[in-house]
Amino acid sequence: MPVQRLNHAVLYVRDVERSVAFYREALGFEVVMGMPGAAFLQAPGSTNDHDLGLFQIGQDAGPSPAGRTAVGLYHLAWEVDTLDELERISARLSELGALVGASDHATTKALYARDPDGLEFEVSWLVPAEFVDEALLAARSRIRPLDLAADRARYGGQTRGGVGVSIPG
Repeated sequence: MPVQRLNHAVLYVRDVERSVAFYREALGFEVVMGMPGAAFLQAPGSTNDHDLGLFQIGQDAGPSPAGRTAVGLYHLAWEVDTLDELERISARLSELGALVGASDHATTKALYARDPDGLEFEVSWLVPAEFVDEALLAARSRIRPLDLAADRARYGGQTRGGVGVSIPG
């Protein structure tokens, strides 16, 4: 059986308590298990044992050079069910000073943010399959600024997002 989905991610952070507070405030994650220097968090509604593991490495840790001088992970992406939820999270990330970008990838509407250690993550909503046509697929070749008001008018704020779009082969 092929891989189905990402089950969890693990991050090295400077201060686990600070990171736990951030992910709780920003995304509503809850601690399901903790120990000195580590915490395991679960997203609301998740059926995973945990979605995010955090391991403390100390305040003297330098920033990740990934993408600048070394290969490495660029970001993680979490999906939300509705555009209303994406808008709520956008406002929350803005309040926290963590929102660094918002993009319309045609079939995906995305927010980009950074946690207290500067690690980037994405929160996205996928356009439902019934709205995906050749024009929308073709529009994926360019990235536009996200316009949540226009997207909510087009798709509805409570429309449940899709489960991904296959790239035609």
